[in-house]
Amino acid sequence: MAIKIKTADEIEKMRIAGRLAASVLEMITPHVKAGITTDELNTICHDYIVEHDAYPAPLNYHGFPKSICTSVNHCVCHGIPNDKALKNGDIINIDVTVRKDGYHGDTSKMFIVGEGSILAKRLVQATQDSLYKAIKMVKPGVQLGDLGSVIQKHVEPLGYSIVREFCGHGIGDEFHEDPQVLHYGKPGTGETLEAGMCLTIEPMVNAGKRHTKILGDKWTVLTKDRSLSAQWEHTLLVTETGVEIMTLREDETIDRIINHS
Repeated sequence: MAIKIKTADEIEKMRIAGRLAASVLEMITPHVKAGITTDELNTICHDYIVEHDAYPAPLNYHGFPKSICTSVNHCVCHGIPNDKALKNGDIINIDVTVRKDGYHGDTSKMFIVGEGSILAKRLVQATQDSLYKAIKMVKPGVQLGDLGSVIQKHVEPLGYSIVREFCGHGIGDEFHEDPQVLHYGKPGTGETLEAGMCLTIEPMVNAGKRHTKILGDKWTVLTKDRSLSAQWEHTLLVTETGVEIMTLREDETIDRIINHS
């Protein structure tokens, strides 16, 4: 496995792409409400990305037909935007990847439409907490199994399960690079992080069992038991001393994440 170590020039391009990806989620936030369709959200995001001299990386990626992924309720990931309107109580993950100046920024966020159920709110929060716990561990010398383990140890005691068929990944001038970043595992196993690596962590957590199924469109992934599923994602740079979150949003602070209990 050849994990790419980014140069200073590449890292700066990754920062720019990451900031743009984060800004897409910030821009779309007020639009995510009951009555809007995921196709309308897709169009708004597509236009914004193109206006910023970038390209929505999912569009035509291995045949994916849209510019963002919109995964609602029991859709785990890779939901294709369509003409179905969001309704009060829905939860939705919007996954954005932009390619700008040849480099990628990849991030996703959960939204609760209107007043969500207690179950939904707890699942969404626990998934975000697990991502933050993994992020705060990132630094040179840490192994990927350490990150997967801390996610697993947070969500499984709460009664949730971790999707195993999909994972985080290296990222750079390619959308998906080595290594694969599993969201479960054993401490002290897997590749060792080095300064200059860029990767995503993007835990997918189900309220029920971990098993999934893919629809006939070959993209949409659902929980087999139709339980709710949540996901959060950031693109990260391993620095000499720790981590830089390249897709940090305005509603987050690095201090909040690093000091997250």
